[in-house]
Amino acid sequence: MGEKVLVIGAARSGLAGAEFLAKQGNQVVLTDMKQAVQVDNLAELGVSFVWGEQPDVEAIKPDYIVMSPGVPLTIPPVKYAKEHGIPVIGELELAYRNCKAPFAAITGTNGKTTTTTLIGELMKKTGRQVFVGGNIGVPIITYADKLQEEDIVVAEVSSFQLETVESFCPHLALMINLTPDHLDRHGDMAGYLAAKARIFENQKESDYLVLNYDDEALRELAPQSRGKVIFFSQKHKLEEGVYLDGRKVMLALNGESLFICNADEIAIKGKHNLENAMGAIVFAYLSGVRAEDIRDVLMTFQGVEHRLEPVRTLNEVLYINDSKGTNPDSTIKAIEAYDRPIVIILGGKNKGVPFTELAGLVKQRVKKAVLVGQAKEELAEALDAADFNDYVRTESFEEAVTKAAELAEPGDIVLLSPACTSWDMFSSFEERGRLFKKLVMEL
Repeated sequence: MGEKVLVIGAARSGLAGAEFLAKQGNQVVLTDMKQAVQVDNLAELGVSFVWGEQPDVEAIKPDYIVMSPGVPLTIPPVKYAKEHGIPVIGELELAYRNCKAPFAAITGTNGKTTTTTLIGELMKKTGRQVFVGGNIGVPIITYADKLQEEDIVVAEVSSFQLETVESFCPHLALMINLTPDHLDRHGDMAGYLAAKARIFENQKESDYLVLNYDDEALRELAPQSRGKVIFFSQKHKLEEGVYLDGRKVMLALNGESLFICNADEIAIKGKHNLENAMGAIVFAYLSGVRAEDIRDVLMTFQGVEHRLEPVRTLNEVLYINDSKGTNPDSTIKAIEAYDRPIVIILGGKNKGVPFTELAGLVKQRVKKAVLVGQAKEELAEALDAADFNDYVRTESFEEAVTKAAELAEPGDIVLLSPACTSWDMFSSFEERGRLFKKLVMEL
């Protein structure tokens, strides 16, 4: 029999991790604070379960623990494990240990999913088998042991996942940006940055770290990297890296200067998406994708679901689903992407991040705001402080969508970009976005 493993958290990555470990012949205990989950397939594999309470680590005696990213490392079982020398890792680390393929890993506060998906499309131009997963949806462990050395994993990785890495070492690591987020978990920006920076802590001289030169906190990480650092910038002409020359996107690398495309030719719009594309270009070129193939993909890639996703135009009002806008900075970028009058739907569960800067931009750029969810009073206070009074409170998500539609006039945009997580009303931002689209189609 293999090792005894305690898997904490029965969401996507926990279920996938438990299944993988059981199939490898390990004794697996899966636990979650919620009541029993339907896991007949795991029971058939011999997995045992602890539901609705914290597991007794002393009684279980695991060789190691695998944490789901959504579970904080402050819970008693983890404290006990650390005090008694029991290793605690996450599904990302587990997948890395069991995968022959090299990793290209992407992190940042905003734009991770768009950039990861774009890099996945670019990597396909190499002719290699490409697996895109991680925080983006499909747990990497699902396919880890099926991939070969000539394949590649393109992984979106979150700060929660990076908290539990040990040997994880992506050949290509990208940090897109850093703005306040998850401060309820990491305590402050220093803690948040430290978690993100673990993406490159095991890199070697033969690996690459791609950083946003325009983000001072990220730029200052460069001396800490053992890998080769390559920057991208919208504001500075770089001797090496991706930069703008007027509106031309240029790549300078290995003594060569290559024209990639005009910024206006990139299909996904907005300054933040130009930032995403620049980081993706470096990954693609380092992986052997030709400049003309990079250009072709950038001109045709339409973005991802729930990120500035057009839903429909009704009575000359455009409805946009940006349910993935789960923090204020993400919503700021969404507002800045449009030059039409905006009726915005804000609210959900806050993550300990102030709304001050967002409220200031709402005052400048937004016509009306509809507030909903747990954070609506906090949002109202921030809007009041910014001297913005054109907002209404609603009691349900359905009412919020209906009210936004009533307030919108021809030529306006109704933008769902909540600046909050969905966890007060939904299980995920995807569920929230799907309901928004359903309600909009029923208007």
